[in-house]
Amino acid sequence: MKTLIAAYSGVLRGERRAEGARSASPNGGAALSREGSGRWGTGSSILSALQDLFSITWLNRSKVEKQLQVISVLQWVLSFLVLGVACSVILMYTFCTDCWLIAVLYFTWLVFDWNTPKKGGRRSQWVRNWAVWRYFRDYFPIQLVKTHNLLTTRNYIFGYHPHGIMGLGAFCNFSTEATEVSKKFPGIRPYLATLAGNFRMPVLREYLMSGGICPVNRDTIDYLLSKNGSGNAVIIVVGGAAESLSSMPGKNAVNLRNRKGFVKLALRHGADLVPTYSFGENEVYKQVIFQEGSWGRWVQKKFQKYIGFAPCIFHGRGFFSSDTWGLVPYSKPITTVVGEPITIPKLEHPTQQDIDLYHAMYMEALVKLFDNHKTKFGLPETEVLEVN
Repeated sequence: MKTLIAAYSGVLRGERRAEGARSASPNGGAALSREGSGRWGTGSSILSALQDLFSITWLNRSKVEKQLQVISVLQWVLSFLVLGVACSVILMYTFCTDCWLIAVLYFTWLVFDWNTPKKGGRRSQWVRNWAVWRYFRDYFPIQLVKTHNLLTTRNYIFGYHPHGIMGLGAFCNFSTEATEVSKKFPGIRPYLATLAGNFRMPVLREYLMSGGICPVNRDTIDYLLSKNGSGNAVIIVVGGAAESLSSMPGKNAVNLRNRKGFVKLALRHGADLVPTYSFGENEVYKQVIFQEGSWGRWVQKKFQKYIGFAPCIFHGRGFFSSDTWGLVPYSKPITTVVGEPITIPKLEHPTQQDIDLYHAMYMEALVKLFDNHKTKFGLPETEVLEVN
């Protein structure tokens, strides 16, 4: 701004000199011509100053937006990791204070509302459209690619691959409107399924339900696919916790060969299967991979068996610098491609042969989806999807 004021002051001085030249010089026309040239030179100074000003403003705005993106991502990561535990501790502590009535009221509400997550939760379009999710999307960036239309007269089970560390692409694409999922698939209501234990945590459960997230258990999925009308899409991260243990940059592998429960559910309800692959999901975090038979892998498997999730030792970048370690994921593009739905018949009691048949069809469709799009998102033609 000081540069702009200085340039403008130069124009005023040039105008005053021009007025003096007209009155004092016998050859007023030539003097005026020379002053005109001086004015044009000063005008160029103003233009240059404006360019400098806008350049600085743009750089500052760009820097602020980048920080907002980092904050938006970090708040979700921290919510995912510690919000439930932190709120549980605060609630128990509040019971022992003068504010115990607040804790009693919330606990009463929790008991009354306990089964709401099993019925699809309590989504909020206001929360799904928060501006913070657009900053979240732009940080990586994340995009959703539609390949086929989905009929609103059918229900669907999306198989999401790979899990990654946190399934950030699944959250952004299906639990918010940042990538406009409702506009790309009009009339379809997405429900991202996650660990049922998250819905036993105070406050965290409300936060998750507001985005349309539900427990990944049979009761919930049965309700959504049979008692909630049509146009429902349940997104299941098929590989689960076991797949997250092998998540690492540069690796495209899915745990699918022995995962057939979602196919059985689809057959029981006549819900079409939709293969979905998220390119870049494994690139945003690095983790320590424990080999089979090591003490670290033993601990992870015990957690997975008894608690439902496997603790990972992972890191991203720091909050203030990409050159340090921290919980902020690396800024790598994530592109989620939704494939062609596989029409599934309704069989109340599907046989193992039926399950194996449609499971094989699903695996083939997923590999085909990967092969058809891999070169568009930076992978070489020789890259092969590893199906375990």
